[in-house]
Amino acid sequence: MESIWQRTAPQMELPPLEGERRTDILIIGGGIAGMLCAYFLDKAGADYLLVEAGTVGGGVTGKTTAKITAQHGLLVQKLLKNWGKERAKLYWEANCRAVEQYRALCGEIGCEFEEQRACVFSRSDRDALLREVEALDALGVKTSLRRKTPLPFPVAGALILEGQGQLHPLQFLRTLANGLQVYEHTKVRELAPGTAFTDHGVIRANKIVVATHFPILNKHGLYPLKLYQSRSYVLALENAPVFDGMYVEGKDNGLSFRRFHDLLLVGGGGHRTGHKGGGWAQLRSLVKRWYPEAREVACWATQDCITPDGGAYVGQYSPRTPDLFVTTGFNKWGWTTAMAGGEILCDLLQGRANPHATAFAPDRPMPPAAALGNAAQAVWNLIRPTAPRCPHLGCALRYNPQERSWDCPCHGSRFDENGALLDGPATDGMKRRPPSP
Repeated sequence: MESIWQRTAPQMELPPLEGERRTDILIIGGGIAGMLCAYFLDKAGADYLLVEAGTVGGGVTGKTTAKITAQHGLLVQKLLKNWGKERAKLYWEANCRAVEQYRALCGEIGCEFEEQRACVFSRSDRDALLREVEALDALGVKTSLRRKTPLPFPVAGALILEGQGQLHPLQFLRTLANGLQVYEHTKVRELAPGTAFTDHGVIRANKIVVATHFPILNKHGLYPLKLYQSRSYVLALENAPVFDGMYVEGKDNGLSFRRFHDLLLVGGGGHRTGHKGGGWAQLRSLVKRWYPEAREVACWATQDCITPDGGAYVGQYSPRTPDLFVTTGFNKWGWTTAMAGGEILCDLLQGRANPHATAFAPDRPMPPAAALGNAAQAVWNLIRPTAPRCPHLGCALRYNPQERSWDCPCHGSRFDENGALLDGPATDGMKRRPPSP
């Protein structure tokens, strides 16, 4: 279903890349991560190309809520525990820097950046908020904790971070594309060292960046063990109270609120892709209770790559692939992590050190319990005797009645009722049409 951004985005049509081409750096994927990498490389005068299988921002980026904030839920306490102070501070500083870069870049390209405070709330667990205050204080970050909010229910507290922002994601992305070396409708069918085979020809590159949301190469980096995907649902409401501030609940698959002009965007009902969850039905039930006079004008869903430690993966794809790079695992906070990642990749691709790169390194140790959990999910769904199967790695698909799709509980690929590909990491649709659900 169309997001409010897709309905109101500026129109843009970019050509496919035809024939054989040679470049120093090839970026695969035209979402926010790939486009910001292209922006930094272009600014540095590098030789690069970006190819997108569909249209710029036509995937996950066009269905985000586009909150620009360094405050990623209650993440800092988790980073301090798992990473220690030095690395956690690097990650925080990179995301703070990203907010300021959006502010400056939006002014440069003529795209609206609307300053807002970011608010993480809890309806019952004030202690979790207090732990985050302590964690931020350990990094030298001052925040405030409040009880009063404009939300339609009482809260145990809301953690406030001033000076953050929001924007129209597709207006930003398509404006940014002007002047960049970007090609649409150019799907990479196969990758080999230094070579990408597309629908229209062959691209030779010294270095390749995989910015395809979920990495498309399985034989390097263990990404099927290091990532899973989570669905999120959004309703756009008119005739509902609109208020300043960007609100998110400090728990997995919690609620989300932000305004867009005179509309209120309410998110929630999330669940791991391929598993049961509340979806739009749960969200609509809540909205009917909170805002009985409101009218739904749009609804959409998206999905995010989740990492076990809460940090994104940006850098060398694996220790054995010195000329292959990746940017992924944004944990529902892709806007600032993509900006930080774009700058990091720009430096790494040109052989320069970046002060924040170690905090995003894809080869950092992974919590063993998370790896075992993902492995157990994969094994169970590989041996489960049902059809149809996912063409990615053969897991048994599950039917999603709310979205009328076949979803993979292992790695998050999705297919429509005719077997056509909706979301990766699968790169093609199902060879046989799935049975009627």
